[in-house]
Amino acid sequence: MHLYEILKRPIMTEKGNYQAEQLRKYAFEVDRSATKQMVRQAVEHAFDVTVESVHIINMRGKRRRWGRHVGQMSDWKKAIVTLAPGDTISFFEGV
Repeated sequence: MHLYEILKRPIMTEKGNYQAEQLRKYAFEVDRSATKQMVRQAVEHAFDVTVESVHIINMRGKRRRWGRHVGQMSDWKKAIVTLAPGDTISFFEGV
């Protein structure tokens, strides 16, 4: 698997913004087959930072309704990456 296929998107929430500013933790949606070592290499290569630790969480898909039909969203995997002191990732520069 290529390094750019591992990280799908950053997860930007209020809690995520607080963790990024205060605790140097960033959340990403990652590929379902990604491991901690693969996520570490992908973040270090893509953003040119040093990663201290990686936590992986398997997220269950939620039940959704489309009119009278009930469906299931697909499961996904979330990675929380802690950076070394002094390193930051800026997703929206100049906005």
